[in-house]
Amino acid sequence: MKKILLILISIIIFLMCTLMVYRHYSDNDKKIETKKNEDNKITTTINKEDEMDGVTINYHASIRMQKNGKVIYFDPFKIENNLKDADYVFITHSHYDHYSPEDIKKVIKDNTKFIITNDLENKVLSLGVKKDNITVVYPNETYVIDDIKFDAIPSYNTNKSYHKKSYNWVGYNVLIDGSKYYVVGDSDVTDELKSVSCDVIFIPVGGTYTMTDSEAASVVNEMKPKYAIPIHYGETGSRDNARNFINSLSSDIKGVILK
Repeated sequence: MKKILLILISIIIFLMCTLMVYRHYSDNDKKIETKKNEDNKITTTINKEDEMDGVTINYHASIRMQKNGKVIYFDPFKIENNLKDADYVFITHSHYDHYSPEDIKKVIKDNTKFIITNDLENKVLSLGVKKDNITVVYPNETYVIDDIKFDAIPSYNTNKSYHKKSYNWVGYNVLIDGSKYYVVGDSDVTDELKSVSCDVIFIPVGGTYTMTDSEAASVVNEMKPKYAIPIHYGETGSRDNARNFINSLSSDIKGVILK
């Protein structure tokens, strides 16, 4: 009888241990799945023919697009290699992290076309760029260069003085292959920004010189683009700002942290 009792106790202990082990791994699996779900909020599989195919962030607010056999840069900055592949270079304004002659020289070739604000014309000419290849833009105007149509959207601060409206600095809402890509530039939330219709928005989230991540998320949720890409963190702000932005977006907006 004692032997049977010992066997029963042993079986019970074994079953209890097995149950504890199962719960441990089950909890771990849940944690892993939760982490995957969190990661899915900040990463999206990019398919061919998708708006984001061929789009990369170099660093901070430096964007590269390769579309329809053409290469477009916005504010090239901290470019690692001498690529010499730019067909078009858009510059939003003259601050060092947006207009960087050293990095521009790494991407331009003989016939690269520049789209710039009015305070940059002489500086770009001094790089050896032909005047015919420079388009000076002004806020609230629409332009067509070759087969690229774009609007110059005012980009400025509303509650600080780093980017004054009077400077005439801009963001660009560019129509490429039927989709609109809006590169906001260094801006706070403005009425002009809110009125833009776009499929993809590249919006600053680092705070200090621009809007914060929470302000950016709030306005993007109103605008409802298909994709929202956080930029302008690295020099100011951090990747945490990008994550906070992504995690505050509505479920119908795809937030993507690009490298």
